[in-house]
Amino acid sequence: MKLNLAVSQPTTSQSVQFFESERGARIFQIPVEAFPGFWVYIYLVLVDDYQVLIDTGSGFGVSNEHLAHGMETVKLQYDPAVGLDHLTHILITHGHIDHFGGLPFIRAHSAAQVGVHELDLRNLTNTEERLAIVSLRLNRFLEEAGIRPQRRKELIQIYKLTKLDYVPVPVDFTYERIGMALGPFEMLHVPGHCAGQVVIRLHDVLFSGDHVLADISPHQAPERLVLNTGLGHYLDSLTNLEGWAGDISLTLGGHNSPILDLKTRLDEIRGVHHERLAKVAAILQEPHTVSEVSARLFEHVHGYNVLLALEESGAHVEYLYQRGILGIANLDDLEASDGPIPIYYQALDMDF
Repeated sequence: MKLNLAVSQPTTSQSVQFFESERGARIFQIPVEAFPGFWVYIYLVLVDDYQVLIDTGSGFGVSNEHLAHGMETVKLQYDPAVGLDHLTHILITHGHIDHFGGLPFIRAHSAAQVGVHELDLRNLTNTEERLAIVSLRLNRFLEEAGIRPQRRKELIQIYKLTKLDYVPVPVDFTYERIGMALGPFEMLHVPGHCAGQVVIRLHDVLFSGDHVLADISPHQAPERLVLNTGLGHYLDSLTNLEGWAGDISLTLGGHNSPILDLKTRLDEIRGVHHERLAKVAAILQEPHTVSEVSARLFEHVHGYNVLLALEESGAHVEYLYQRGILGIANLDDLEASDGPIPIYYQALDMDF
């Protein structure tokens, strides 16, 4: 099974794309290379007296350079009043580094107010603490997944690598505190991919961050790493979004192509996870660790994708275990151990 990741470079990677909402809001899609070969979209939105940036890129490598170039392109080709120094607000869709890491660069050129959901506030303002806590939980997860000590150390270093240079930035407001709305922008909390993930609705346009993407199913990790993530929360959030979205005609994600039929895309993503859950349940007719499940689901992965594959597999195993579909095959060894050991899961005699 191929691991679904937003790593491909857009065919229009150097081009700013223009969209317009049904009520005349102007939207500029700015592509930036967040990490080598990994592209993300930033959106500049001009509506009423608001000049809003939705997400910021990673701040890594050429990311800030691409953002500055995109802003200059909009200024020269569309509106001379555009600029980082003219921004009124920066809205962060979720607390992953490729979406907020450019904040220190922007802060040096802008007095715009920064907003994020409460559950991702620490990601922006206390990165060192968050890295320490998640690294401890990640180490235990990997140990129980069956990963050996040296490999665990390598994977944790990979996890930390792109986050260590980020300089915390103050946040001016959080979304729930302002009633999940800022002027014409409305937010819906959709935890799963990230604890504080939101989607943002403006007229008939939805900015989906990484909650809904074209062509790929957004990455999932087990909730044991970060509360309010996990596959169960994610699937519930898809349902909540479907009821809230209304007459959305265009969905713009943090990666990949625009989505013109949101409902169909939501059904497709549900289908991906249902199929993956069925495969995990089939694999676990015999006892296996999460790392063994991952090796069966995702072949030929390397570097950071190894960690993503383990987390994705762990999220699906966790979902089935929480719902009584799986049991622990080596429970006696677990009870006799003084510390974490590899856990072997096995499907119980229950229908999935």
